[in-house]
Amino acid sequence: MAPKTGLWFIGARGSVATTATVGALALTAGLTRRTGCVTDLAEIAVARPPGVADLLIGGHDVVGDSLPKRAEALADGGVFGIELARAVHDGLTQVDARIRHGVTADDGQRDAIEQVSRDLAGFRAAHALDQVIVVDVATTEPPVEITPELSDLDALERALAAGESPLPLSSLYAYAAFRAGCPVVAFTPSPGPRLPALTQLAERVGLPWAGSDGKTGETLVKSALAPMFATRALRVRSWASYNMLGGGDGRALADPVTATSKTQSKGKGLTEMLGEPVDGPLHIDYVEDLGEWKTAWDMVSFEGFLGTRMSMQFTWQGCDSALAAPLVLDLARLVARAQQVGESGPLGALGFFFKDPAGDGGHDLGGQWRALVEWCQQIGGDR
Repeated sequence: MAPKTGLWFIGARGSVATTATVGALALTAGLTRRTGCVTDLAEIAVARPPGVADLLIGGHDVVGDSLPKRAEALADGGVFGIELARAVHDGLTQVDARIRHGVTADDGQRDAIEQVSRDLAGFRAAHALDQVIVVDVATTEPPVEITPELSDLDALERALAAGESPLPLSSLYAYAAFRAGCPVVAFTPSPGPRLPALTQLAERVGLPWAGSDGKTGETLVKSALAPMFATRALRVRSWASYNMLGGGDGRALADPVTATSKTQSKGKGLTEMLGEPVDGPLHIDYVEDLGEWKTAWDMVSFEGFLGTRMSMQFTWQGCDSALAAPLVLDLARLVARAQQVGESGPLGALGFFFKDPAGDGGHDLGGQWRALVEWCQQIGGDR
């Protein structure tokens, strides 16, 4: 049976999208285990999302290297085996043929929106797809000031009609996706669909969206550990975090302005989980030699009974692309299911996957998991 759900990557030749594409092809061919695929757990599978084999992948990118070349480079970096990259080479070539040249900040926004919407509509029509889910895994952008044009949909559309360019690039893609009838997953901390005008657009056209900033490493550990201190009534005095990463994301975050989006996203939630503000710096440094890998070191100082001072340290070392790729596939499948059952607006139940979750819900991992399981049970019974 032909795939009926499209997965359209913004940043389709980047490390995360390439790893996810290799993974989807390998899973479909039975060449790898389903390790890391949350949607395959019994509690989540009850939602009845589309299978990985039901996904047809395409996307936008502005880089020239082909998808097979990008996969070879990731294999050389140890993300996955070169034999696997060779085994799915033909599939990667087919996906690469469905990648369209993306738009840039230098393009006029009216024309750029038309191009992106046209590419998405053409992809859906050419392959007789029932739906297309747009997943943004492009380079992180700096935060933006919320101007009147970004606060109100009608004001935004007047600005666009007048030839102005008020949208950051991630939000331009999200706007075009919503206009083309496509749900959006914001896997980076870029503004994307979270601008007030775009959340209004999603509600107006009745589309779901999820975001933002995939929770794959240090913040995942924080969201599991912080509730432990709170529920044991231990006072956290400080929580210092130091992150080192390479790859394209690391290069982007070497710019202090761009890094602000990531540090703000990573810093959210700790106060909520602990019940009070906590001191401690959070640093992100680019280390080119690390390639696709990242290391985080955290130092937690806490106080126990009778004021006794204690501490805990942990180090997290992981491959960012390999951690993110299965979550990207999970999110595309779950958002596709949400659209199938008629949900719209921010999907708060998917906060389990994000550092800065949109919609209602807390930040602690256990609470997010329970909300996700409950939601999956609910939509699993809908037709």
